[in-house]
Amino acid sequence: MAKRLTDNLTSSYIEAANRLKPKRAARRVVAYVESYDDVLFWRSVLEEFESRELHFEVMLPSRSSLGKGKKLAMTHVCDGKEEGSSGPYLIACVDADYDYLMQRRTEASCKMLDNPYVFHTYAYAIESYHCYAPGLHSACVMATLNDREVIDFEEFMRQYSLIIWPLLVWSIWLYRHDQYKRFSIMDMAGEIGFHDINTYHPEQTLDYVRRHVHKAISWLQQNFPEAKKGYEPLRKEMLDLGLTPETSYMYIQGHTLFDNVVMPLVGPVCTQLRRERENEITRLACHDTQRQNELSCYQHSVSPVDVMLKKGTKFRESVAYARLREDLKRYVESLNGNVCQSEKAL
Repeated sequence: MAKRLTDNLTSSYIEAANRLKPKRAARRVVAYVESYDDVLFWRSVLEEFESRELHFEVMLPSRSSLGKGKKLAMTHVCDGKEEGSSGPYLIACVDADYDYLMQRRTEASCKMLDNPYVFHTYAYAIESYHCYAPGLHSACVMATLNDREVIDFEEFMRQYSLIIWPLLVWSIWLYRHDQYKRFSIMDMAGEIGFHDINTYHPEQTLDYVRRHVHKAISWLQQNFPEAKKGYEPLRKEMLDLGLTPETSYMYIQGHTLFDNVVMPLVGPVCTQLRRERENEITRLACHDTQRQNELSCYQHSVSPVDVMLKKGTKFRESVAYARLREDLKRYVESLNGNVCQSEKAL
C-alpha cells in the first residue's frame, strides 16, 4: 500500500512546510512521544514554550500503524536514514528510565543523552511526576473534597526514599555491569513495593519495606562481592546527577512507584476521608431525604484518586522538572536564534 509523504516526517520536510506559510504564521515543531498517555503530559510541558511564532504538535511516531514505545519515538530523531530526518523541527520527548543514570554505558543511553533533539524526564518516568510527594495531599483533597491531613505524605516518602536508596544504587550498579538478569527492575519492585497501609501507623509499612530491602542487600553483597569497590564511587556519582537519598523514589520504575507504592498509600487515606465526610453528612442531616440527597451530591462530586494524581501540577516545583525545563528553554532559544539568522540572510 502506498504511503503518504507525511507518514515519515523529517525535520527538513517540516522546516520546508513552515517556509511556505505566511511570515506571521506559527512555525510547527513535531514532538514524538511514547504512548497515548504521554500526549497530555508533554502537551502541558511544551505549551509553556509556545508563542505566536512557535507551535508544538505532540503525536505518536507512526501514523500508519499502532506502533509505540520509547525506541520507536526516538528512531526518526536518532536513526533517520534520510538526509535531514534529524533536526530542530522534529524532536522526541521520552521517559528517562535508567538511560539517564547509565550515563552512556549503553547504546540507548548514548542516543538519548547525545542527541540535542531528544528530551527526557530526568526522573524515571512521567509517573514519577504524577507521584511527586508534595502533590499527594492535593490529589487526595481533589478526590475526596476533604482537606484533613491523615498522613504526612512528604515525610513518609522522604523516609521511604532513604530506605530504598541503597538498593537503588545496587540496581544501577547491576545494570551498568550487565548483571541485571540476576536482580532485575522487577525483582527490585517486589522488594520495595507494598499492598496496603495502616493509616494510623504508617511506620509499620516503612518497617516492612526496610526488612525486605535489608534482606535483598544482604543477598546482593554475598553474590556480588566485586561490587564493594565500585559502590561508593557510584553512590557519589548518583548524587552529582541529582539523585539524592531523600528523592530516590522518583528514580525507581514508574509503574512500580504508581501502582505498588503511591496508590496503596493514598488509596486507604482517600477511603478514610470519604467515610468521614459521609458520616458527617449522615450526622448533620435533618431527615432521611436530605441525607440521601447530600450523599448523592457528594458521591457525584468526588473522583478516583488515580485520575487526580495525573492532573496534578505540583511536580513543576521538582528539581528534575527544572532541569527538563532548562533543556527545553535552551532548545527554543537556539531555534528562535537560528530563524532570526536565516531571515537576515534572506
